[in-house]
Amino acid sequence: MKKILSIFLFVMLAFGLLVGCSSGGSDSEKEPENTAENTEQTEKEESAFPLTVTDALDNEMTIDEKPERIVSLIPSNTEIAFALGLGDEIVGVSDHDNYPEEVKEKERIGGMELNLEVILSLKPDLVLAHASSAHNSKEALQQLQDAGIHVFVVHDAQSIKGTYKAIEQIGQITGTEKEAEGIVSNMKEEFAALREKTSAISDDERKSVFFEVAPAPEIFTAGQNTFFDALLEVVHANNAAKELDGWVKIDPESIVELNPDVIITTYGHYEDNPVEQVMNRAGWGGVNAVANEQVFDVHSDLVSRPGPRLVEGAKEIAKVVYPELFEE
Repeated sequence: MKKILSIFLFVMLAFGLLVGCSSGGSDSEKEPENTAENTEQTEKEESAFPLTVTDALDNEMTIDEKPERIVSLIPSNTEIAFALGLGDEIVGVSDHDNYPEEVKEKERIGGMELNLEVILSLKPDLVLAHASSAHNSKEALQQLQDAGIHVFVVHDAQSIKGTYKAIEQIGQITGTEKEAEGIVSNMKEEFAALREKTSAISDDERKSVFFEVAPAPEIFTAGQNTFFDALLEVVHANNAAKELDGWVKIDPESIVELNPDVIITTYGHYEDNPVEQVMNRAGWGGVNAVANEQVFDVHSDLVSRPGPRLVEGAKEIAKVVYPELFEE
């Protein structure tokens, strides 16, 4: 009887060990499953390459592999690249880059004047240039191309739609098209929600807004065909300088004649007390915005830099123009 019990216990113990090994094998198989999924995603991204593209200057190029080392020559390109999840791939940024925080850890490659030596030392396989400044760096960009580096000139966005195009271009060239689609889709949804929120403003109630993008004595404003104008349309407000086109210099007397309901300055990040400056200008006491203390400052990066944060800029404008809509 003892012998039978011993055999029975031995069999049960062996079975237990077998089951344990089996379930251990199951757990160990889960990791390869996830690894397979990750590998599949990577292969999917890389399957877009080799990729033939044409940039904003009609330069055609073929990129054989997904870029792994990227230099960005302008802040808007950098913001878009980080939003696309390319922070690790970015190895160099311009002297003017300030967002996101991680850019502080990146190598600086110059501002209006590029430091070719630094750029070449970073060994990039892709340089993201921009149509707004490419003509100022024509020779430098050519030298980079001659060194075998892909230089892609991103579209110069001057509208919300143009911003979507820039995001999609950078997404395509870096193998992050899916992420680009997600960013654009999210921006469209948020803009639509903001339009809906401010749609309660009737045509008669729409306020006129004057943007002061550079302080006195050289005052500049934003007319038609600018982000400022487009963002005002989103929030159901009128551009006081709508008869002007682009970024233009304007004299103080003309601003008084426009008599805007709201004045928004965009230089508070480098100029002290911009609101006080406007409020205390001689001869401006009769301007509606000054008389009613409707002068505010909004950071220019939010309302003039073509990237995902334009939505934040539109919200900031809406909050100062129609604060009653955002009261809790």
